[in-house]
Amino acid sequence: ISVFHQGSFYREREKKTLFLSLSRFCSRNFSHTDFVLIGFSGPREWRQLLFTTFLFMLLLSLAANLILMFTIISHKTLHSPMYLLICAMSFVDLSVMIFCVPNMLFSLLLNWNHISLLGCLVQMFFVHIAGSTIFMWMALDRYFAICAPLRYNEHMSCSAFLKFVLVPVLRNVIFVLAVISLAGSLSYCQSNEIDHCFCEHMALVTLACGSIRINNILGLAGTFCVPAVDFLLVTASYIKIFVSVFRSGKSSQKALSTCITHIMVITVSLIFVLTSYLSYRGSSNFSSNIRAVISTMYLLIPGCFNPVIYGIRTKEIRLHMMKALKCGKITPSH
Repeated sequence: ISVFHQGSFYREREKKTLFLSLSRFCSRNFSHTDFVLIGFSGPREWRQLLFTTFLFMLLLSLAANLILMFTIISHKTLHSPMYLLICAMSFVDLSVMIFCVPNMLFSLLLNWNHISLLGCLVQMFFVHIAGSTIFMWMALDRYFAICAPLRYNEHMSCSAFLKFVLVPVLRNVIFVLAVISLAGSLSYCQSNEIDHCFCEHMALVTLACGSIRINNILGLAGTFCVPAVDFLLVTASYIKIFVSVFRSGKSSQKALSTCITHIMVITVSLIFVLTSYLSYRGSSNFSSNIRAVISTMYLLIPGCFNPVIYGIRTKEIRLHMMKALKCGKITPSH
C-alpha cells in the first residue's frame, strides 16, 4: 500500500509539472491582439451624461480648430511663424481628439469598447507625441513677444522657427517610438482588459507576461526628458515674463492678462495629467470612473480652449474671422 501511494504521489507530481510546463509554453507563445477598455462603467444615466458632454466637447473642438486652421492656411498674411505655430497646435489637438474620443463615445453609447493592439499603439503615439511640448511652445512664444518684442521677428524667423519646433518634436518622436516599439514587442498572455478609457502605456504593459523592467525604465526616462524638461522651460519663461511685466509697469497689463489665461489652461491641464498619472501608478482612493473622467479631461480641455486663447484673442486672426462672418464665407486673401 505504501509503494502504491508513493507511485500515485509521483504520478500526480509529474502531471502537475507537465501541466505547468505546458502552461508556460502556451503563455510564451500566445499573445492577445484584441483588448477591452474598461475605464467606463456605471449606471446608464451616468454614461449618457458623459456621452453628451464628451460629444459636445468633441464637436466644439472640431469646429473651432478646423475654422482656425482654415483661416490661417487660407490667408497668406497669416503665414508667419507665430500663426503657423498656432495652426500646428490645432492640428495636434485635433489628432488626439480624432484618434481617442470617438472610441470613448462608442463605448459609452453602444458599449463598443474593443480595440486592437495596433489601434492601441496608434492611440499611445498621438496621446504622448506632443503633450507638454504644446505648453512649452505657448510659453516660449509669449516670452519672445513680451520680453524681446524688438527681436521677436529675428527669434521667430524661418530658421529659428524650425529649430524651435523640430528639435522638441524630434526628441518626442524618438522617445515615443522607442516606448511604443517595446510595448508592441511584448506578449500579452494575461488579461486583455485595460483599466483605462484609452490606451495608456503603463495600463497596457502591466498586462504583459514576463519582465517589463525595461519598459518602466524607458517610460520614466521619457517622463523626465520630455514633460519634466518642458515644465522647467515653461516655468523659466513665465518667471522672466512676470519679471519683465512688473518692471515695465502698467503698459504691459494687457500682456500680463493674456499670460494669466495661458497659465490657467496649463495649470488645469497639468493637474489632470498628474492626477491621472499618479492614480494609475500607485494606491489611490479614486474609483475607476473618476480616473477615467480625469484622464479624458486632459485630452479634451486643450482642444476646446486653445482655439479661443490663440485664435479669438489674437487680433489678426479675429479680424479675418469677423470679415468672413460678415461676408458669409472665408475667402483666401493674397
